[in-house]
Amino acid sequence: MIPDNVAWGDVWAPIGLSLKVSLLASVLVFLIGMYFAWKLRRARFPGKILIETLFMLPLALPPTVVGFLLLVLLGRRGPVGKLLEGTFDYSLLFTPEAAVIASVIVAFPLMYQSAKTGFDEIDPDLEAAARAIGANNRQVFLYVSLPLAWRSLLTGYILGFARGLGEFGATLMVAGNIPKVTQTLPMAIYLAVDQGKMTLAWYWTGATIFIAFAMILVTNRLRWK
Repeated sequence: MIPDNVAWGDVWAPIGLSLKVSLLASVLVFLIGMYFAWKLRRARFPGKILIETLFMLPLALPPTVVGFLLLVLLGRRGPVGKLLEGTFDYSLLFTPEAAVIASVIVAFPLMYQSAKTGFDEIDPDLEAAARAIGANNRQVFLYVSLPLAWRSLLTGYILGFARGLGEFGATLMVAGNIPKVTQTLPMAIYLAVDQGKMTLAWYWTGATIFIAFAMILVTNRLRWK
């Protein structure tokens, strides 16, 4: 049971926010990662290796470094933050939207790499045959490439969702840890442990494990079928 001085609403708030942030971020990551993987998979131009290295960089950097860079970019003195505040009188920092952006940045490399692997494994002759009978690039993508690469794309989506669900460092830097506003599950667990509220920490830890396990289980069943 939860402590008497804690309401169920307080318990569910980080869970609900984490699900909303992770779902929105994973959809954005899926679309953006799939687009760039499709466009760059067989492209040949100077600087391609630098672009792909930049795409993978958030995977190698500590989340706090990514968060610091986003803080500089989105802050009032940063180019994006200054533009938003001057044009719309709006600041992204310490909002749920900032948490979504942080999750998108850190999860993007996983989706991009999975999508790139899936598209690279497609036999080019199949796509060439589709074009030979009159299919345009959009039709080739929808009716040939997408069905053949769906397993890799699904894996990338799940990895992106899980990465967004567990994001801590970058989110803390740009979204903060405001209860019922920007406090996601990882930050709620950290704060509960820091305050000695182990029961709450176990509730949130169990919820995180259950969500991640369910997503992976569904993915494995779909891939097996």
